[in-house]
Amino acid sequence: MTDFEPRGALRKLILLLSSNGGLGYAPVAPGTFGSLAGIPCYYYLSRFGWSLQLLSLLAILFLSFWVCDQAGKLYREADDGRIVIDELIGYLITVAFLPFSWTTALLGFFWFRTFDILKPPPASWFDRRMKNGIGVTLDDVIAGLYAALALRLCLALFA
Repeated sequence: MTDFEPRGALRKLILLLSSNGGLGYAPVAPGTFGSLAGIPCYYYLSRFGWSLQLLSLLAILFLSFWVCDQAGKLYREADDGRIVIDELIGYLITVAFLPFSWTTALLGFFWFRTFDILKPPPASWFDRRMKNGIGVTLDDVIAGLYAALALRLCLALFA
């Protein structure tokens, strides 16, 4: 039995979602450009109560698992550079449950990109060892958790 390969509209939807609306196709630093999609999402999610924010984050997380897996199969590379929906969930975890401000949005962006690039353990383990949609997403989730701690520390010390 062969693997299911999405075609037509489903294929286009997977590629659109996986690239955060095309940002993953940036010729340089697609992960950085892909993370930019998180700022308007953060703006809108920050207006929700905590329970709706949590449900939204979980929905995006599970969507990312599936979309990353499907896009990796389409590109024939599990962590293809054009796949950046994982950066979206990582960034949203960084700023989760904080009221929107440009200071928070930009500091969160800085910290998320820093930890996403450095990939401290266990993010590096997921990045190296789990070559599927879950692994591709979880290294960014871990980076987002580290970034969330750094962001909150900065906000507590300097805001």
